[in-house]
Amino acid sequence: MSILNEISEKLQAGNRNAVKELVQKAIDEGLSAKVILEEGLLAGMSIIGEKFKNEEIYIPEVMIAARAMNAGSELLKPLLASAGVKATGKVVIGTVKGDLHDIGKNIVRMMMEGKGLEVHDLGVDVSAEQFIAKANEVDADIIAMSALLTTTMTEMKTVIDAIKAAGLRNKYKIMIGGGPVTESFCKEIGADAYTPDAATAAETAVKLCAGK
Repeated sequence: MSILNEISEKLQAGNRNAVKELVQKAIDEGLSAKVILEEGLLAGMSIIGEKFKNEEIYIPEVMIAARAMNAGSELLKPLLASAGVKATGKVVIGTVKGDLHDIGKNIVRMMMEGKGLEVHDLGVDVSAEQFIAKANEVDADIIAMSALLTTTMTEMKTVIDAIKAAGLRNKYKIMIGGGPVTESFCKEIGADAYTPDAATAAETAVKLCAGK
């Protein structure tokens, strides 16, 4: 078995220490950081995403695999930066103002990171001003919003209206998701994409970044 396959398998098993050791070994053997990232870590996380989407695994397994991926990618970050390797896109994500739910949002973040996206997580109870300020600061491609309450999902429209008022609607793609959110609500408030699950959200984000 190649070392890249081994990295992928240990990541899927959530073996953080083995992933770190194997990534270091791959670096020492002279493999490029980009190859280790794409064919080892991201390949493993992609399989985790598919299994999660198909309900073959659940939230705990995703979180353990994501931790293993992060442990490996920490070793690669300085090498990727010095090699000039950029993320496939930048996403600012958060749960909207008035809503304190974050499990779904956290899983979306992990899945997006597992697709090679650079994700800036603003946490919960995020105002329109905070979304816009962070997106401007990091030069984001996507603003992604989550809501789990019918009473807070209307805040998504508030954020979109604020983005329009700031003259930035053409600059950012807007993604929304969460328990009560629907495709028709997405169209109604003028967002670019609604996705029903975390794995699809990550896939959609990559497509939106590629299409910009």
